[in-house]
Amino acid sequence: MENADVQLLVIVALAVIAVTIFLSFFPFMLWISALASGVRISIITLVAMRLRRVVPSRIVNPMIKATKAGLGLNINQLESHFLAGGNVDRVVNALIAAQRADIPLPFERAAAIDLAGRDVLQAVQMSVNPRVIETPMVSAVAKNGIEVRVKARVTVRANIDRLVGGAGEETVIARVGEGIVSTNGAAESHKDVLEHPDLISRTVLSKGLDAGTAFEILSIDISEVDVGKNIGAQLQTEQAEADKRIAQAKAEERRAMAVAQEQEMKARVVEMRAKVVEAESEVPLAMAEALKAGKMGVMDYMNMKNIEADTQMRGSIGRQGDARGEGDDKR
Repeated sequence: MENADVQLLVIVALAVIAVTIFLSFFPFMLWISALASGVRISIITLVAMRLRRVVPSRIVNPMIKATKAGLGLNINQLESHFLAGGNVDRVVNALIAAQRADIPLPFERAAAIDLAGRDVLQAVQMSVNPRVIETPMVSAVAKNGIEVRVKARVTVRANIDRLVGGAGEETVIARVGEGIVSTNGAAESHKDVLEHPDLISRTVLSKGLDAGTAFEILSIDISEVDVGKNIGAQLQTEQAEADKRIAQAKAEERRAMAVAQEQEMKARVVEMRAKVVEAESEVPLAMAEALKAGKMGVMDYMNMKNIEADTQMRGSIGRQGDARGEGDDKR
């Protein structure tokens, strides 16, 4: 009796395993669900998907949604997109959203957008509900040298036709910043920008900055305008400081040249004094030669000595008088 029970349990277990393997390889319940939803697909097609390593539920479930929405898709389109590495469920959801919003979006374009790495469902949602992109604080200088800092909010809508190959948000922000800088730079005074901030919006929009991007710019609103530094005065101050340093360097150069010239003149004075001393040293020799030759007498020599002594005495008296005069002045 116990052996019979064991055999019965084994048979039941084998049957359950067999049914499980059959249902996993032959998605019978998924086939019934598809037929109940109006999707005509054979069980052989589902088995073929298994052989092609395609998960049938990832194809059949989106196909059911597409059929209920009346998109008119077929199994081959969804399966080929799945094999290409795309997200079938997201593409079908995007097609349904585009149909409800009356946006023309064929399956081939939606699949291309998805395979390009962009979120096609988010793009459709952005086409219906535009997105606001806030730019960072952009600094620009007006012609009077005053810095003006501007922050803008850009309302964009996804352009379905340019999603493949179009530039992203970074390009839009960079172009808007460029337009802000050029507009502020063309203003005569920063007061013009403060009085008419809409001038920036009109100028930026007129340039068609959304060309070649995946977005369409709907509006550019200036959210914040601040007055910054006086860049013109700062530049003038820095230029004056640079000119001052240049003048100081040139003056130092002239002073060094004057000092060098003074030292050169002192050297020349010493040189001339040496020549005078050399010349004076020849006077006694010349006098001795004159005495020997009889061109000069002894009395003439004595008279010359008396004159020199008298000259030295007069000089000494003069120096003493100058010293007494200086002492009286100090008193």
